[in-house]
Amino acid sequence: MAAGAPVAAGLGWTCAPSQGPQFHFTPAERRLLENLLRALIPSDEQPGAIEAGGVEYIELLLNALVFDTPRLFGGGPFSGRHGGDRSFEKFVPLSRIEELAWRTRIEGSQGRPEREFNGPTRGYRAMYAEGLARLEEAARARQGASAEALSPEGALDLLSEVDPELRGLLYEHAVEAMYGDPVYGGNLGSVGWASIGYEGDRQPAGYLPDEVST
Repeated sequence: MAAGAPVAAGLGWTCAPSQGPQFHFTPAERRLLENLLRALIPSDEQPGAIEAGGVEYIELLLNALVFDTPRLFGGGPFSGRHGGDRSFEKFVPLSRIEELAWRTRIEGSQGRPEREFNGPTRGYRAMYAEGLARLEEAARARQGASAEALSPEGALDLLSEVDPELRGLLYEHAVEAMYGDPVYGGNLGSVGWASIGYEGDRQPAGYLPDEVST
């Protein structure tokens, strides 16, 4: 993983990150992740996980705790898409227990007793770093070439074999990026919602009676 510009750069986010440690995919890792996402949620007549900003969503999630107010729980009650204040973007501070849980989930337990009450935990950051390295190593050993040279489906099949845990996590994050609220960094332009005919939240405008009647 490479150090680089703040994760929010160029993506329209207004919350400045704190000075905490940041996590960035290298260009090669980004290309490999894009191939995997193409296989998980491909684009055809509808946009897929790439168009929804899948890689950007994952990188933001892995950096959620470096922001002064962690970008994990959006506020409310309104998004501003149909009137009202854009209060979804006002993220809610975490409680001490919530922060401990999310640090364990994202960063891993790192041998710290307060994070290992359920035993050692490998965090999301390590799962991505180690899993992508394992995929690259397996591709070179079997194909004599980088994993980038595999088809998206071939790369996903190999990942399922060498690191099924990362494959499951990646699918979970791809779905979140595709269909979650855009405030979390995915579903760019609401393309995921449009693909399933969902217009998103309607508050405070609400719905007409005939739109909710049976």
